[in-house]
Amino acid sequence: MYTSGKYSSRGPALIPRMKTKHRIYYITLFSVVLLGLIATGMFQFWPHSIESTADWTLDKRSVHDAPLIRLPISSPIPERGDLSCRMHTCFDVYRCGYNPKNRIKVYIYPLQRFVDELGVPISSTGLSREYNDLLSAISDSDFYTDDVTRACLFIPSIDVLNQNSLRIRETAQALAMLPRWDKGMNHLLFNMLPGGPPDYNTALDVPRDRALLAGGGFSTWTYRQGYDVSIPVYSPLSADVELPERQPGPRRYFILSSQTAIHREYRAELERLKEENGEALLLLDKCSNLSQGAASARKRCYRGQVYDYPQILQESSFCVVLRGARLGQAALSDVLQAGCVPVVLADSYILPFSEVLDWKRASVVIPEEKLSEMYTILKSIPHRQVEEMQRQARWFWEAYFSSMKVIGLTTLHIINDRIYPYAARTYEEWNNPPVVKWASVNSPLFLPLIPPRTPGFTAVVLTYDRIESLFRVITEISKVPSLAKLLVVWNNQNKSPPEESLWPKVGVPLKVVRTKENKLSNRFFPYDEIETEAVLAIDDDIIMLTSDELQFGYEVWREFPDRLVGYPGRLHLWDHEMGKWKYESEWTNEVSMVLTGAAFYHKYFNYLYTYKMPGDIKNWVDAHMNCEDIAMNFLVANITGKAPIKVTPRKKFKCPECTAIDGLSLDQTHMVERSECINKFASVFGTMPLKVVEHRADPVLYKDDFPEKLKSFPNIGSL
Repeated sequence: MYTSGKYSSRGPALIPRMKTKHRIYYITLFSVVLLGLIATGMFQFWPHSIESTADWTLDKRSVHDAPLIRLPISSPIPERGDLSCRMHTCFDVYRCGYNPKNRIKVYIYPLQRFVDELGVPISSTGLSREYNDLLSAISDSDFYTDDVTRACLFIPSIDVLNQNSLRIRETAQALAMLPRWDKGMNHLLFNMLPGGPPDYNTALDVPRDRALLAGGGFSTWTYRQGYDVSIPVYSPLSADVELPERQPGPRRYFILSSQTAIHREYRAELERLKEENGEALLLLDKCSNLSQGAASARKRCYRGQVYDYPQILQESSFCVVLRGARLGQAALSDVLQAGCVPVVLADSYILPFSEVLDWKRASVVIPEEKLSEMYTILKSIPHRQVEEMQRQARWFWEAYFSSMKVIGLTTLHIINDRIYPYAARTYEEWNNPPVVKWASVNSPLFLPLIPPRTPGFTAVVLTYDRIESLFRVITEISKVPSLAKLLVVWNNQNKSPPEESLWPKVGVPLKVVRTKENKLSNRFFPYDEIETEAVLAIDDDIIMLTSDELQFGYEVWREFPDRLVGYPGRLHLWDHEMGKWKYESEWTNEVSMVLTGAAFYHKYFNYLYTYKMPGDIKNWVDAHMNCEDIAMNFLVANITGKAPIKVTPRKKFKCPECTAIDGLSLDQTHMVERSECINKFASVFGTMPLKVVEHRADPVLYKDDFPEKLKSFPNIGSL
């Protein structure tokens, strides 16, 4: 029997065909689901805000156009600030949530005008220029968000910078009416002038519940450590007067006092110090013969002589900052701007941003009871330390005091570091002035913490035609256990190097590279033959270093692979009479350079020297046949921000057999040019990157009375 079957062109139909009406139904259902998913995705990722407002700016809405809010007399008043508040008790960190950029989001309340039931404003001044600048800076920063639901921190647009202009009760009521107030949780208030007569409290008197306070006059009694932020009292002169940065060093006056409203007992003590120390101390006061006004605020007088303020501050090494009616004084900002080291006499005062700033590097804090000993205390500070403090003081002002913008953003950075401590700025980032760097260059810290000993180092010997001395250097270096290769850079185009049979027999590869031109920079070329991380640059007349000294130098470099580690130490000094830098080769207690006539460094710096040296430094070195070692010190210090390391006590490095004709460094003009080099390089780099240190590295048992066989490096030269 034949049974018919239904076949398609592809074979038997094993699955029944779907009916047309069912197929249309499923296609429609699939399309609806797909469109729903697309719409959901667009909603999730399209920029939107649930409770958003326009960006905070006075350009879009003037103060007079802001909505008027009347405060009923029965409006609630927040509680006084809780002195026990800390970040873990009064701040909801969960609002901040996970943020891939590790940055808090800050919401600024829309501008409103608060008045009482009679229509009287809560502030006599409204929104000050300073507070407007601060809010505008925050709204322009990466911290800002206009989405209140994403905010971690809330800042009222109510100006409480100056308590003198506030009605305390009504201001507190206005704060409590903010829609997200929640007893001040996660709210930040900025206040620079707290308290009022007669007692002048050191914190804002406005009741504020749990709100954080960025205050300009905290004492140890009112400051909540790790919660509040101590900020500077902004000086209006910062915007009105431009003081050019002055080179650190001795100045006309040793101590200067310029405050006009200090207690009569303090002024009497300062006058006694003036009598004892004469012209070293300048004691200024307000000018009684000038009419009051803006012009008189920028003048100070002493016995009828008028001085421009704050310009006169630049004429003194130290400037006194005494407490007034309030602990925080705008004079501190003026003093820092002038590059004058502030001498702070204000017991219990919390210095601005002291949570992150190391004020010992930029100021001297003296107890008020020791005002009479101030001159003696300041005289005991070494000159070089004073110069460093002057430099640091000016940088503190530029980075943290110079505008309401930097004050506001610094405050937010400090709070941000508390919330995201794993991404917080380091001590160095807060306190070290930024080093001038090139965008394409990074420090070679891809190395292991301590590079392994096994690869050893490559010795690069620069030579011209001192054959006998060269061979002695090669013989001595070959005794160093960690030597991996010898590379001789033959810098004489008029004479061929000796035949291979004449060279010393050594146990490591020895390669001679002939250069096309006689240039000092040839010693720092990144030759392919250099395969080790460590390079020993050494001159062909350094015959006095022993194998123990060289091996020890390599071991020290392994601990500090980003440093120049060398033997001849040198120093740069500021010549106050000539007003420029000076090269110093005499033996001193300080070192800021090690000469590359005998120094270890990472081979990465060969690349930087050859291809990334700024300006015309490299060409200048080659044209003058001088200062390639100073240029390398500048380069390494600028990249790393660190000082070199001098190893072993040896100081004499002159070749006893060499004559004046043989050596470049014996030329009469050589030393003069080296001072010129330092000034030129500092100009090209735009800074003085060299760091001064007062230490060197010696073997542990170097001077101990131990048998020589127990010492790892017994043969260490003494001079």
